[in-house]
Amino acid sequence: MNSLSDPLKQRYLETAILTKGISEEPIHNAILAILREKGFSGDVLDFGAGNCLLSEALLASGAFASVTAVDILERPPRLSPGIKHVRGDLNDRTVFPDGSFDLTVSVEVIEHLENPRATMREWFRLVRPGGWAVLSTPNNESWRSLLSFLARGHFAGFFGASYPAHITALLHLDVERAATEAGFSHVAFRYTNHGYIPKSANFTWQGISGGLLKGKRHSDNMIALLQKAAR
Repeated sequence: MNSLSDPLKQRYLETAILTKGISEEPIHNAILAILREKGFSGDVLDFGAGNCLLSEALLASGAFASVTAVDILERPPRLSPGIKHVRGDLNDRTVFPDGSFDLTVSVEVIEHLENPRATMREWFRLVRPGGWAVLSTPNNESWRSLLSFLARGHFAGFFGASYPAHITALLHLDVERAATEAGFSHVAFRYTNHGYIPKSANFTWQGISGGLLKGKRHSDNMIALLQKAAR
C-alpha cells in the first residue's frame, strides 16, 4: 500500500516534471569515472533515472549485462530499447524482487525523497550479496553550502527555488549512519571535484586554482559507495 496521499504524490510528480530529471554533467562524469575505476558489471539499476541520460551512458559503456531505469516520470520517448524502464514513486517500495541487481546507481535523487533510511533499506534489498549502491547528493559540507547556512539559515542546495524539489538535506555522517543501519558493511565517500564559488554561477574553485582546490570543501556534490557484504 502506498503511504502517501494522492495530492502529495501529484506534487512530487509536478516537481519532477519541473526539474525534468536532469543532473549536471560534472556529476555524471564523476559517477561514470568511479564505475569504470571499480570495474562494476552485471545488472544495474538507475534509481531515479529522470531523463535517462545516465541510463544511456551505462548501456553505452558495454559493462553491464542489463540496464534498468526506474523513475516517477514516464519513459522518455527516444529511450534505447535495450533499457528497461519502470515507472513508480521512489518513496514507495519498488516492484523488483529481492536481489535483482549487482549495482544500483542513484544520482541526485535521495534529497528529493522523504525518508533516506527507507531508501537505503530499499537499495540494500535490491542488491545481491557483494553488490553495491552508489549515490550522489548535494554536499552540504562545502564552503559554499556552509557559508549559505551561516548567512541565510539553510544549505545552498535547499534554499529558495530549490524547494520543494530538494526536501532532505544530508551530511556525510547522516549518509554513513543511514547506510550502516540499512545493513551495508562498507561505506566510502568521494567528491565530484566541481564546486561553484559562493554567490557565483560562473566561477568554480577548480577554475580559479587550476584544479588544485578539490575534495569535500570545494565540491558541490558528494558521492557515497555502499557495499553489501558477500555471504
